[in-house]
Amino acid sequence: MIHGRAARVSLSALAPRWLTHSIRNKLLAMALLPLLVVLPLLVGALLIWGNAAYDRLLITKVRSDLAVARGYFEQVLTEVGSGTHAVAASHALFVPLQRGDLAAVQALLAHESRRLNFDFINLYRLDGRLITSDWLPAGTPAGAVHTPPQGAAAIQAGISTDEASLTRLDAAEVLSLAPQLAPRIHIPLVDTRGAAPTTRTVEDRALVMLATTPVRSADGSIVALLRGGVLLNQNLPFIDHINRIVYPDGSLPFGSHGTATLFLDDVRITTNVRLFQDQRAIGTRVSQAVRKAVLGEGETWLDRAFVVNDWYVSAYEPLLDGAGERVGMLYVGYLEQPFRYVKYGMLAFIIGIFLVVMVLAALFSLRWARSIFRPLEQMNQTMQRVEEGDTGARVGPVAARDEIGALAGHLDELLDVIDEKTRALQRWAEELDAKVIERTRELAQSNASLQQAQAQLVKSEKLAAIGQLTASVAHEINNPIAVIQGNLDLMRETLGAQAAPVRAELQLLDQQVERMRLIVTQLLQYARPTEYAGYVEAVDVNQVLENSLVLVAHLLARTRIEVERDLQATLRAGINRQELQQVVINLMINAIQAMPEGGRLRLRTRDRGDGRSGVLLEISDSGPGLTERVKERLFRPFFTTKNDGNGLGLWISVGLVERYGGSIEGRNRRELGETTDGATFRVWLLTEPQAPQEGPSGPMEARRA
Repeated sequence: MIHGRAARVSLSALAPRWLTHSIRNKLLAMALLPLLVVLPLLVGALLIWGNAAYDRLLITKVRSDLAVARGYFEQVLTEVGSGTHAVAASHALFVPLQRGDLAAVQALLAHESRRLNFDFINLYRLDGRLITSDWLPAGTPAGAVHTPPQGAAAIQAGISTDEASLTRLDAAEVLSLAPQLAPRIHIPLVDTRGAAPTTRTVEDRALVMLATTPVRSADGSIVALLRGGVLLNQNLPFIDHINRIVYPDGSLPFGSHGTATLFLDDVRITTNVRLFQDQRAIGTRVSQAVRKAVLGEGETWLDRAFVVNDWYVSAYEPLLDGAGERVGMLYVGYLEQPFRYVKYGMLAFIIGIFLVVMVLAALFSLRWARSIFRPLEQMNQTMQRVEEGDTGARVGPVAARDEIGALAGHLDELLDVIDEKTRALQRWAEELDAKVIERTRELAQSNASLQQAQAQLVKSEKLAAIGQLTASVAHEINNPIAVIQGNLDLMRETLGAQAAPVRAELQLLDQQVERMRLIVTQLLQYARPTEYAGYVEAVDVNQVLENSLVLVAHLLARTRIEVERDLQATLRAGINRQELQQVVINLMINAIQAMPEGGRLRLRTRDRGDGRSGVLLEISDSGPGLTERVKERLFRPFFTTKNDGNGLGLWISVGLVERYGGSIEGRNRRELGETTDGATFRVWLLTEPQAPQEGPSGPMEARRA
């Protein structure tokens, strides 16, 4: 009591005096607090969320743009490979090549190069000598240019390279393939803000889509090597076509425009990003942050980035050569500034709406607060006068016609009857005190028996409810199970051989129906134990353990679990053999599942040493053991730690054992004095079963062997 009062005093001391001593100020604070604090916080949260959501939309847009660009790039790469392979396998090439008509071969290559939009297409001998090409002058003799092709050794070893791949070549390699491409190879580097430092001034390497395909004779032997390719350096039609596909006219609102770029390492070798009015940014380099993320770590960049001279919503993706090495990047993006202005405009509009709402709400809140605190102030003044001894003080009429006005009238009525009721209340209080003392003494005498009866009643009601619920659920589930199984059999009979394509699915349905039947049987077994009880016999528990090991052998075969037997029981247990085997198998399966990485399964039997004639059966594992939470709920129905379990195994097992006077307990091995991790389940059995006790499902009749 003292502590509660001290806490209230301390909290009051923290609040300002003007707030704690005036209902007027409290109501004004309550009316204005949501407007001055909650609404600004709500606006701030909305602005933060809206800004993040808008940025996510922009990133989602550029991600889809990158997917479109990547799809077209891979399509062109595939077309280079398929086109080269088609020319190599064509009859039009085979016939003149067999005749040795190089002029016809060269004309064919020139025609196919224009048709396929290749930058070059060359025909080589297997020793690397150039036979002819689309770029050679007419009449050039075979072997005049010696250019050993990449992949020739592989083809001679019997390895075909029919698919195109992205390849990074130096200037000499490109010139050996197509000397006419020399003007497109050398790209002067342009100083770029934020790029990684470098001492290079010229990019003289090339990025080529290259395909090499063998040309075979009629008997299938390789007679030549055909190589075709597309140079990506300063390939403006290629990059402009990507840009038109990704960003067609009118696809970007608010005056934004899209761009696309191909990089060789971090150098733009072809792009439609502009340095100036008509000057493309070829030779500029990507920022150091993007280079590190994409080329260094192989990630896809999806964020805003500074591109040459402005900020773009950008997507960069690494380009891999045939060996999986990162040789360049594919980029698409669109100008961020128009979207940024739109975003700021929307946020400003939202803030303006909230400001207007706050002002209007403040005006209405102040007016409504005044209609509340004025009558309350009048009532407070009246009560102060009454406390000072003015018993005739009254609130009088108030302007409010709501509950507060009614409260003022009731206060006046209450003050009218206080005097005459005071003496009556005192008399009643004395009588009540005497009755309370008398009743307290009576209640104290019957409290113990009442609590005991109440606990027993609650327990009986719970046990009866569990029995009724399990029997009802089992009965209601059996009907749809029978319908499902009947329809499955009808489907097999009707479909006949046509059921073969779905035989596996039908078998899976059979398995699930059987599993449902097992669960129902277990529920019924617990709800009506006398109907499912077996005959009692003198059971050799050692033999039951051995037989159960055979039944779980298929589970042990899939694990690295060793079985340790220590079977020393000489007495026999009075129990039904099949029910005991069900309990043992359930405990064995739990132990096996507790050791997924392998371990040791120990089986022990002993004659009971607690003065009662019976047998002790132990099943131990070397798993992680039982947590305190698991031990508390171990034998509760439907409690399980497995994703595919139903939580009935241990619950049913306890019921089976207890009906014969036995018991089950689960403990950690270290709790039993052992130095090994794991759990041990002990099953205590009697040689002669006792009369059944009151169980979870009601009384059970005794059974004789």
